[in-house]
Amino acid sequence: MGTQPNFTKPNSRAHRRPSQRAALVLLPAEGCTLPVPDLPAGREWSEVERDRWEQLWTSPQATQWDETASGTVALLVTYETLLLAGQGSAWTAAEARHCGDALGLTPRAMAALGWAVETTT
Repeated sequence: MGTQPNFTKPNSRAHRRPSQRAALVLLPAEGCTLPVPDLPAGREWSEVERDRWEQLWTSPQATQWDETASGTVALLVTYETLLLAGQGSAWTAAEARHCGDALGLTPRAMAALGWAVETTT
């Protein structure tokens, strides 16, 4: 038998309620229609990177981002470029995965954030 919940610890699972799950956020299937932010300064961006930047900022998930996500999006674009060019490492791949998760770009991350893309009929 498992251990019993410890009510004396403030972060104990005994204090968590399954019903506290956030409501599902439906993301528009057509994606984000807000203006795409400028790429960060400090380096030259290739045309492929510029296209990926725009693709990410027009995704359904981008409707949930604000300007503070720009750095994470820029890092993801950079990591993807390195990996696709065969210049990345396992560390680069792990960091790209973390960026994707933070931005809600994978099905698992979307589920964790309570996001789903609207279905069009």
